[in-house]
Amino acid sequence: MKDTSAVECGYTWLAEWERHEATWIAWPHRESTWPGRLQSILPITEKIIRTLAEVETVHVLGGPSETFQLAAETLAGVENVHVHRIPTNDVWIRDYGPTFLVNPKSKKLGAVRWIFNAWGNKYHPHDDDANASKRICDGLDSKGKWHVDPQSNTEPIASFGSDLVCEGGALETDGEGTLLSTSSAVVTGTRNPYRSHEQIEREFKRMLGIEKVLWIDGGELAGDDTDSHIDQLVRFVRPTVVLAAVSSTSDDSNAPHLAKQYQVLRESTDAKNRELEIIPLRTPPPRMVQGRRVPESYCNYYLGNGIVIVPQFGYRSTDSAALGILQEQYPDRVIVPIDASDFIIGLGAFHCATQQQPAV
Repeated sequence: MKDTSAVECGYTWLAEWERHEATWIAWPHRESTWPGRLQSILPITEKIIRTLAEVETVHVLGGPSETFQLAAETLAGVENVHVHRIPTNDVWIRDYGPTFLVNPKSKKLGAVRWIFNAWGNKYHPHDDDANASKRICDGLDSKGKWHVDPQSNTEPIASFGSDLVCEGGALETDGEGTLLSTSSAVVTGTRNPYRSHEQIEREFKRMLGIEKVLWIDGGELAGDDTDSHIDQLVRFVRPTVVLAAVSSTSDDSNAPHLAKQYQVLRESTDAKNRELEIIPLRTPPPRMVQGRRVPESYCNYYLGNGIVIVPQFGYRSTDSAALGILQEQYPDRVIVPIDASDFIIGLGAFHCATQQQPAV
């Protein structure tokens, strides 16, 4: 549905905490993402999939043929898991996958397909990732079920193609009309040259049902190759309440950037003109791997049905503090800590590697 507004067709974007029909995830296979450590990433990915499969359906992009075979064999017999022959270049499906929508009146599923160019053409090849969104939408019906036969009589998902270069990790919503993002990850010469904040905001409003965009600028994590995706920095817990990454030590190079971000949040109001309650979420102390800082942040957690999958980085103090804060903020969900100390070497964590499909 090129040039068609999702909002005009009755679709809107729900907050991540709403009930899911499924989670989408991609099987890892790119050695250069985790040099010398890919074999340690496979069991972590399997654990995430098995954990999510206990509470919702999990769709796995199998990647190249040999990777698909490994994923299918590893996950054989796991209930609620489906492995698909969809090629990929990497695992970061949050960024290249569709942003799913719901039409609350017709109870149908929709999706926005953004243009993906690998974070401003930083990595090549990325053609399979760029095409994955369409392949996913081609296989889904309007009720969110997967159908293999394209000639099936089921009504296809409403798929809206946007000409905006955008990654899912750059977007965060409260489900009540407010969107958080950062200028550095969207309004850039390598993604959307010649587009202003106002033009990009109009596209978000057309495609997502957003009423107000808050540009939470200033925050930065050393080593982050996404140009400061919001899902590493600030997350809505519920309307008006956000978790915000803050440095655990004053001498951390991230400290002044995250302090600036905190101030922007203090001065912001949501789409309903309400002030935000800000809950600090301390990042781990700086860690270098092969001479490079890794962008560790507990904001990169993922909400499944009734659970919160939380990255852990091997620091007893900040790991346990993050678990305590998240349990306090999500009292009705089970907190599931999973080791991300190797996963983050790929410069992303569990939210980056998942994409929710809401229930309709």
